Amino acid sequence: MDKFVIHGGKPLSGTVKISGAKNASLALMPATILAPGSFSLSNTPTLRDITTMAHLLESMGVKTSQQNHTMSIDSSRVSRFEAPYEHVKKMRASIYVLGPLLARYGKAKVSMPGGCAWGPRPVNLHLEGLKKLGASIELEGGYIVANAKRLKGARILFDVSSVGATGNVMMAAVLAQGFTTIENAAIEPEITSLAEFLQSMGAKIQGIGTSKLQVEGVDELRPKNVTTIPDRIEAGTFLIAGAIAGKKGGKVRLENCTPAHLNAIIAKLEDAGAGMRRGDGFVEIQPADEIKGVDVSTAIYPGFPTDMQAQWIALMSLAKGTSVVTDTIYRDRFMHVPELNRLGADVTVRDNTATVVGGQKLTGAKVMSTDLRASASLILAGLAAGGITEVLRVYHLDRGYESIEKKLQGLGADIERVKGEEF
Repeated sequence: MDKFVIHGGKPLSGTVKISGAKNASLALMPATILAPGSFSLSNTPTLRDITTMAHLLESMGVKTSQQNHTMSIDSSRVSRFEAPYEHVKKMRASIYVLGPLLARYGKAKVSMPGGCAWGPRPVNLHLEGLKKLGASIELEGGYIVANAKRLKGARILFDVSSVGATGNVMMAAVLAQGFTTIENAAIEPEITSLAEFLQSMGAKIQGIGTSKLQVEGVDELRPKNVTTIPDRIEAGTFLIAGAIAGKKGGKVRLENCTPAHLNAIIAKLEDAGAGMRRGDGFVEIQPADEIKGVDVSTAIYPGFPTDMQAQWIALMSLAKGTSVVTDTIYRDRFMHVPELNRLGADVTVRDNTATVVGGQKLTGAKVMSTDLRASASLILAGLAAGGITEVLRVYHLDRGYESIEKKLQGLGADIERVKGEEF
């Protein structure tokens, strides 16, 4: 089992290219089920989760291949309408096949999803939305069994804005009979990207980018090619790397990114004292002489992302003063805190709030990754820590960051991937 070994204290500077968005790709790939034919998805990252989704689609008869960050998919012959446990247990996004299978074939059997080992993230919003569209849904032996002769349009109001449920229901609605209105829809860039892809395939969707989507069902869709949007969470992580370990007087420049998707992160970094510059497809960060403590509350987009909460706590452990970080999305997403404290951070958690006493001197130690974003926070802290930090169980990180050690090496970090310890 691989681990990262980091010799901290090396200043970062230079340019890094941001990969395509994992979460966007994981919606675009199953959307190809909706139309028979060949698709090309460029700027697709090479990640463990992408491989898992490809294997899931292949188990249904879909042909996939990836080369030079282009995912080729042939959905002409879907021969199996089941997403088995062996694939779905690895990744929650596997449930995205449910809506497209129902819409095109009228049937689906999907294992209840797995993924990161933290927190309850129920799929009830997905299921209730599909029921409103006329699907019959039963839970049998750990599987969601869904059937519908043809889905019919309906008004759907989500009690809570959900990216996954919005994507799944929208994909189902594009082939449903009649009109569907989705209210309190998620407005994350990944949902906008999916909606625009569906629209290019012939779907009729109004309100893209807003919390109210109106979908007029069509009889069929056609294959189209698409370029995946940049990964805003990877971009945010590298911005914090620049703030934590950036070279004084230097800068870290992110290319192939969308600054508008990073507004909340950029604003908080400016509050913390970093110098920020942005332009067409790039963002630059100049580290502050002294990091200021800044409170953060996570929120649905366009607010501060919950997927950046762990990384922000790592930054605040070095800041002047005390800061408070509240996660309003996932109240129990603080499994990284004990590991950060092993490195010398002073963080206490009560309910869904972490209090960070900044100004600590971090010292290298062995730490354990518990989930994808926790892994990133430990690497960031290790970049600033004195001595050697070993981050174990980095398979979590491989789910969502493409060659992060190589990208950090390109900025001047002393980090390497080595064979680690078995557990």
